[in-house]
Parts: sequence; structure tokens; C-alpha cells
Amino acid sequence: MAILSIHNDNPLIDGRQSQRAMMVRRGTQRFLHDLRHAVLPELTLASGRRADLASLSPKGEIWIVEIKTSIEDLRVDRKWPDYRLHSDRLFFATHPGVPLDIFPPDCGLIVSDGYAAELIREAPEHRLSAPTRKSVSLVFARVAAQRLMLAEWAADRTGSMDAATTAILSGARDDQG
Repeated sequence: MAILSIHNDNPLIDGRQSQRAMMVRRGTQRFLHDLRHAVLPELTLASGRRADLASLSPKGEIWIVEIKTSIEDLRVDRKWPDYRLHSDRLFFATHPGVPLDIFPPDCGLIVSDGYAAELIREAPEHRLSAPTRKSVSLVFARVAAQRLMLAEWAADRTGSMDAATTAILSGARDDQG
């Protein structure tokens, strides 16, 4: 199964995610939506890292969810500890085919089947400082608003979407001013 597709018709998918990762993402997004979170996939943070899912809770908590679809996927990833600097709670999301005991015990854990998800372990809270919270919240709001605007423009146009718009909608690039 190819990770990259040259025939991508969905501007919200940049082609770097496997079908399995997209399945985990979909169920996890539904789970977070049920919790009344606002959710953005592929959010570029101030560090330059891209969070698989970033969410804003009704209370204003910022959660980051890192999607892992295999043992090897977790083993080779060394960037996930950086996400703690940008979130109040850090979670991993996976699917039932991955052993759950491989995930760090100091992070939350979500298991998704693509249609729904279940919270297996709550993430410990590590509250952001006020300046960091403001910075992440502003990035979240600006990116969400820009993606919505570009999606509306794309829906109004006939023909294909330009590369810059596709990159912004997919999260491959965020124009934050």
C-alpha cells in the first residue's frame, strides 16, 4: 500500500498519511467532536512540528493527539515529546491491531476503529503558561479560519484548486501572517 497518492481529489488530505492513519484520525476526530472539542488535523506549531490532531476543549484546554499505526511508527518517532510544549494534554491514538503497552504511560491513549474511538487512558495535565496558551490558541484560530475561507473559495470555483490552496487546506502549509 502506497503512502503517497498522486491522485488526491481531497484537499484536506496531503497524501502523506496512510489509509490506516486516516482511519485512526477519522474515529479520533469523531470522539473529540463528541466531547465538543474543535479539532484541526495537521496543525503546524511554533516549533515547526506538525501535530496530527490539535483540539480545543470547551474549557479552553489544548490537546494534541499523535497518531501511531504500528510498533515501528512509534519506535522511529522522536519528535512527539516536543508536543508537550504546545499542549495541556498529550495523547496517542492507534487502532486495535497495535499493542497498547508500547505507548508511554505518561501520555493519554485513544483506540480508534475508524468509526469511533475509546479513551483507554486519560492524559495527565501539564498546563501551558499564559503566553504559550495565547500563542497556540491564536495559531489554531487563524489556521481554522483560513482553511474554512479557502475551502469556501474552492467550493465556489470551477476547475482544479491551485497548489498553494491545496497545501493550506491539507495542513502541509499554514499561512499565519
